[in-house]
Amino acid sequence: MKLSQLASKPQLIKINIDDEDTINEFGESLEFWIYDRQDMDTYMKMASVGDNSVAKLADVLSTMILDEKGKPILVDGVSLPPSIMMRVISKVVENLGNLMSQTSAT
Repeated sequence: MKLSQLASKPQLIKINIDDEDTINEFGESLEFWIYDRQDMDTYMKMASVGDNSVAKLADVLSTMILDEKGKPILVDGVSLPPSIMMRVISKVVENLGNLMSQTSAT
């Protein structure tokens, strides 16, 4: 396979938080977007986060949490409730892991 076959521009993908607790709390699922590819700087920051440092992971991932137009949601002091941020972090990590395994399986 040619490396050029794997190269493409990042695409926005929609992420849904639709677990039972979220549905019970808000009456519907929550949605946000991330890019299906991240730059090396972001991956290196994620790799350098220790196992028990949720705050550092949240800091790195907060730049990846986007609206449907690809604009960051968490800007200018805006934050999410901690319980929701934990669900967002979980979904981002889960989806990045799935995307990476799909790419390596190709």
